Amino acid sequence: MEAPLLHLALVGTPNSGKTSLFNALTGSRQKVANYPGVTVERKQGSFVTPTGRQVSLVDLPGTYSLRGRSPDEEITRDVVLGRTAGEVLPDLVLCVADSTNLRLTIRLVLELKSTGRPLMLVLNMFDIATRRGVTVDVPRLSEALGVPVVTSIAVRKGGTAELLRRTDEIIAAQTPHPLQPNLWQPLTVAQLRATQREADRIIAETISLPARPDTWTARIDALVLHPVAGLLILALILFVMFQAVFAWAQPLMELLSSAFAALGQLVHDTLPAGLLQSFLQNGVISGVGSVVVFLPQIITIFLFILLLEDFGYMARAAFLMDRIMGGAGLHGRAFIPLLSSFACAIPGIMATRVIDNRRDRLTTILIAPLMTCSARIPVYTLIISAFIPAKQIWGFVNLQGLVMFGLYATGISSALGMSFLIKFFMLRDYAPAPFMLELPDYKMPRPRSIAIGIYTRAKMFLQRAGTTIFSMMVLIWFLASFPQPPAGAADPAINYSLAAVIGKAIEPLLAPVGFNWQIAVALIPGMAAREVAVAALGTVYAIEGGKEAAEQIGQLLATKWSLATALSLLAWYIFAPQCASTLAVIRRETGSWKWMAITFAYMLVLAYAASFATYNIAVALGAG
Repeated sequence: MEAPLLHLALVGTPNSGKTSLFNALTGSRQKVANYPGVTVERKQGSFVTPTGRQVSLVDLPGTYSLRGRSPDEEITRDVVLGRTAGEVLPDLVLCVADSTNLRLTIRLVLELKSTGRPLMLVLNMFDIATRRGVTVDVPRLSEALGVPVVTSIAVRKGGTAELLRRTDEIIAAQTPHPLQPNLWQPLTVAQLRATQREADRIIAETISLPARPDTWTARIDALVLHPVAGLLILALILFVMFQAVFAWAQPLMELLSSAFAALGQLVHDTLPAGLLQSFLQNGVISGVGSVVVFLPQIITIFLFILLLEDFGYMARAAFLMDRIMGGAGLHGRAFIPLLSSFACAIPGIMATRVIDNRRDRLTTILIAPLMTCSARIPVYTLIISAFIPAKQIWGFVNLQGLVMFGLYATGISSALGMSFLIKFFMLRDYAPAPFMLELPDYKMPRPRSIAIGIYTRAKMFLQRAGTTIFSMMVLIWFLASFPQPPAGAADPAINYSLAAVIGKAIEPLLAPVGFNWQIAVALIPGMAAREVAVAALGTVYAIEGGKEAAEQIGQLLATKWSLATALSLLAWYIFAPQCASTLAVIRRETGSWKWMAITFAYMLVLAYAASFATYNIAVALGAG
C-alpha cells in the first residue's frame, strides 16, 4: 500500500533563509500561485524523503508572530491552524531560524507550539553561526522547547540530509488522531511579553555568544548606516545601476536588434508583397521585437535588486530611508515595496502586505506606480537614444545614463511629494508607527538563487511580450493597415487607416503637450502595458516608412519629432497610469474601485500637467 502524501509547511521570520531551504528541498519541482481570494503569493513544491515518502511542501510568508497584523501574517497563521479554505492542515510545521540571530524565532516557536501542531525547529545557516563562535547546545535547546531541533545548511550540498532524516522519524512516530477544532487564540500584549521573557531565558541557558563576536557586519554597518555617508553610498549604488543599464546591456541589445532586423529582412525577401508580409514584418517582428530588444536592460535592473537583496543591503537601505520617508508620511517598511516597484509596480504593491497598519499600506500602494518600473525602460531608452547624444561628461559619466538617473530620481521625488500631500490632506490625524527592523548579517549572494530569480523574471517578461504585447500589436497592425488607401492615393497608406482616424480625433486633446496623432495612437494600447507604446510606434512608423523605419525607429523619431515633444513624452511616462494590470492589482489589494479610480485620476492629471509644462518650457527655450 502506497504511503499517503505528507504535507509540510515552512514558517520563519524574514531573512531566516527559508526560501533557500525551500529551493534546496524542492529544486525545480515548485510552482507559484496566489491564495484564494487574496493576492498573497503561495509557493508550493514537492520532494521525496530518504525512505521514499512523497512530501508536499508549502513556503508560508515570513512572519515574526501569529498575531495576524498584516495579510502575510494572517495567511501564515490560518494555514498553520487549518483555517484557510482549500489548504490541507500540515502534518508537520518546520520553523526555520537564522542560527546567528535566534531571539525572535525562539519566541515564534513558543507561539507555534501553543497551537498544538506537530513542530520542528530548523537551525539554518548553522555553519555561519559556528564560524562566528556562536555555540548552540542543540539537545538542551530541544529539551527546553519541548520540540525536535535539527541543524541545516540550505546552500550546501547535503546540508539538508539531517533534516530529511529527522522528518522521516517524526512522521513515522506520529499516531493518527481525529482532528479537533483548534481553539487557539492570539496572545495579548502581556502574554507576548511573557513569551519573549521565556524565549530569552531559554536562549541564555542553551546558546553562548563569542567573547569577541564577528565584527565584519558591524564594521560595514558603521559606514553604510552613517547618516551622511550611508545616503551617499545608496545614491552611488543607484547611480551605478542606471549607468549599467546602458553600458552593460548595450552589446546584447545590439545583438538582439540585429537578429530581429535580419528576421524581418528574411520575411521581406521570402514572402511576396502584401498583407501577410506586412503583418509578419511590421506587426509581429517590428512590434514585438522592438520590446524584446530591451530584455538585457530589464535583466540588469533585476540583477542589481536581487544581488542587493541577497547581500543583505536592502534592509539597510530601508533603515537609511526611514527618516526621509517618515518626513513624507511613509513608514520605513515602505522602502522595500517601493524599491521592488523599480522592477514592476505589481509585486511592489503586493509587497506592501508586510506593512502592518492599513493607512501606511494604503499610502504606499497609492504612490508605488510613480516609481520607475522596468516597463518604462523601453520608452525611456528609445527616446533617450534618439535625442540625447551618447557622450561622456566630466570625463567618465555617460550622458544618456545621467538622464536615465534623472528620470528615476524624478519618479522617487514625485512619490515622496505625493505621500506628503496624501498625509496632509487625507490622513492629517495619523502618524506612522515607529520603525523597527531586524538587520540581517551580510552574506555573499548565492549564484543559484540569483540565476533562478533572473530566469523567473525574464520568463515573465517574455511571456508578457508573447501575450499582451503580441495581441496589442495585432490590433495596432489591423488599425494601421485597414482600410486600404484608395486607388491613386499620394499620401502614405497609414494616413487612410482607422489608426489615423482615431489618432487625429484624439490629437487636439494632446496638442497642447506636443503630441502628434501617431503618439496618440500609441498611448491607447499602451494602457495595457507601458512598453506596448514603443511597439505601437514601431508598427505605425514601419507601415508609414517601410523596412528602413522598422529597423531604425529611433533615428526616424529624431527626424519626425522636436526635442520638446520627446521631453514632453518622457515627462508623461514618469507619471501616466499606463498599465491596466497595476490598476487591477490596486483594486484587489485595497478591495475598492475608489482607490483605483483615485490613483488613475491623480496620475493622469500629473502626467498632463508635467508634459504641458515641459513642452512649453522647452519650446520657449528654442527646442520646439
